[in-house]
Amino acid sequence: MQSPFRIPETLVHKADSRFIAGDVTRFAAIDGALAHTVDTLTTRIDTLRKAPGGAGHHAMERDMEIHRTHARLATIRRYGLDLCLGRMVGTDGTITYIGRLGLSGPDGDQLLVDWRTPAAEPFFAATHADPRGLTSRRRYRWSQGAIIDFWDEALTTEPADDLVLDDDSAFLAGLGAGRGERMRDVLGTIAADQDAIIRAGSAGTLVVDGGPGTGKTVVALHRAAYLLYADPRLSGQRGGVLVVGPHRPYLSYVADVLPGLGEQGVLTCTVADLVPESGCAVAESDPEVARLKASAAIVGAIEPAVRFYEETPRTSLTVDTDWGRLTLSPTDWAEAFGEAEPGTPHNDARDAVWEKLLEIALAALPIDPEELGEARTSLRRTTELVAAFNRAWPLLDPVDIVGDLWTVPAFLAMCAPWLTRAEVLALQRQDPAAWTLPDLPLLDAARRRIGDPEATRQRHRHAAALRSERARMDDVIADVIAADDSEMRVASMLRSDDLRNALDDDTVSATSDPDELAGPFAHIVVDEAQELTDAQWQMLLVRCPSRSFTVVGDRAQARDGFTETWQDRLGRVGLRDIRRAGLSVNYRTPAEIMAEAEPVIRAEIPDANVPTSIRSSGIPVTHARVGELESVVDGWLRENPDGTGCVIGDSVVLHRPRVRTLTPSTAKGLEFDLVVLVRPESFSAGVGGAVDRYVAMTRATQRLVILT
Repeated sequence: MQSPFRIPETLVHKADSRFIAGDVTRFAAIDGALAHTVDTLTTRIDTLRKAPGGAGHHAMERDMEIHRTHARLATIRRYGLDLCLGRMVGTDGTITYIGRLGLSGPDGDQLLVDWRTPAAEPFFAATHADPRGLTSRRRYRWSQGAIIDFWDEALTTEPADDLVLDDDSAFLAGLGAGRGERMRDVLGTIAADQDAIIRAGSAGTLVVDGGPGTGKTVVALHRAAYLLYADPRLSGQRGGVLVVGPHRPYLSYVADVLPGLGEQGVLTCTVADLVPESGCAVAESDPEVARLKASAAIVGAIEPAVRFYEETPRTSLTVDTDWGRLTLSPTDWAEAFGEAEPGTPHNDARDAVWEKLLEIALAALPIDPEELGEARTSLRRTTELVAAFNRAWPLLDPVDIVGDLWTVPAFLAMCAPWLTRAEVLALQRQDPAAWTLPDLPLLDAARRRIGDPEATRQRHRHAAALRSERARMDDVIADVIAADDSEMRVASMLRSDDLRNALDDDTVSATSDPDELAGPFAHIVVDEAQELTDAQWQMLLVRCPSRSFTVVGDRAQARDGFTETWQDRLGRVGLRDIRRAGLSVNYRTPAEIMAEAEPVIRAEIPDANVPTSIRSSGIPVTHARVGELESVVDGWLRENPDGTGCVIGDSVVLHRPRVRTLTPSTAKGLEFDLVVLVRPESFSAGVGGAVDRYVAMTRATQRLVILT
């Protein structure tokens, strides 16, 4: 195997065998072990796929094993030697290599220790003040499968001779490297303060509070991967993890991070993605309406709105049947309605209520036991009874319920009695289905309380098809028995339920696509959480019964202001066991840019958590005129063959390769080598405008140009 080191001439001193000979030997062993592991995993997958599928728990276990094995194989093939992040040397001289995955040689030697294990923790957590039993640490910088640089840290006062200690570390150089369309791989440069948060337990709510560039998103995503591997509540496929981001560009930007950490099954979405109607929802133009719909209380209006359609009839129902007159009293209706179990969606409970009502009706009529089946079928088709039941417990549609709240003032006033008359009228609109983003939490609550009406209809069609199939089978069996002239009348055995069920046509089946985002989840990670309304939080809480959350955000980046503490805000919406972890080092934004951005936010939020930049780029912030936009961008593209840029402003359109055009809101959570901020003075006044300018300025990793 060739040496994995491709050190450039400018760093030729690092290529000396005194510094890298041990690494070259270890990487040769890793290379051989990887080839052996790929063969072993490939064979394992083939064996599992060819094995009998079985049924039930056995089949599920086999499928999960195939998934886990395939995920490990995919990660190994994706990275190869790049699996190795670095090495650490203990005070006893032991050298341990840290990897994205653990790896053993054919002889059982541990060649790589998984970064998520306790044994690997000192690699990330050690500092000069607390070396954690280490004398040194080396981090590798990879590019296209080769090591192009490495960064040595001496954690004792007397460094070893095989360390290369330089001022311009690979770590800082990596921070200033060009950005791409996707978030860079930063696992090898996780800092001690970030690692402590990543490895914190999953119980309760952990708030990761930090300003721009502090690595909040990095911490959140790596924490998800760590918990799935190491936390007893989540490991071993015991519970799913959901990552909620602020917008679609963010989800695209971070799409490679979790698969790169070996986690293929984590779901990602925006809050809006949780509701089917989000595709046609627009921003709310009326601030007062947006404020009213942002409260958790308004979501509570859904429960009385649905209960309105579950009130038992107060008068008796009398219908004529083939077995005499049937009377169902209010007590009978109440008994049937009582069959609905608490927590069951309205439409799902409807079937149980209907079957109980039929049972009560059959018991009230003088029916011979052998006629019960015929009588039940007859009652199902009794028009008056069906119509009365449909009125008493109708099939509901969530969108109709929410639409009625916004178009029928009396209905809204009944369901939300705390609203004033003026507030009720303010929430009314002409088109019930003119959905806005603040409607989504109510639509979500209504869908959970009511159920999917189409799924109910599909279930009813399936049940009707089964009944039809069984009736056809009964006719066939009756004909066969009638034609049987054998002495022992063997055909009569077909009346046996067991044999009859064996003859049923299993092609009549109910199919329904599961809603993966419906939950429940064992843990939810929420990025840019400072923007969520109380109503939106209800959408997440209902999907995580354990209340296990990682909440990531910055109060100074909340467009609508965030004057409370995290404990007050999250406690109010229903989270508990809240603890806060702060990040104060800015790894992304150069000091030159932060010096100009800090006064912008402090003018409106004096106590803003503005982080301290760890590096300086030497590039001052540039000011120019709006008319120079194209020349600024084109000039940067000529000078920088790599990297990405972004033009941020309202109603700005510019089409260039490697350059995106975004608003301050859709730029949140992203980073670019170049940011061109267009007319920041035109942004809204007050806190919202200051936050927009601050967010836009701090997206830059190298250069910021402000056009006025």
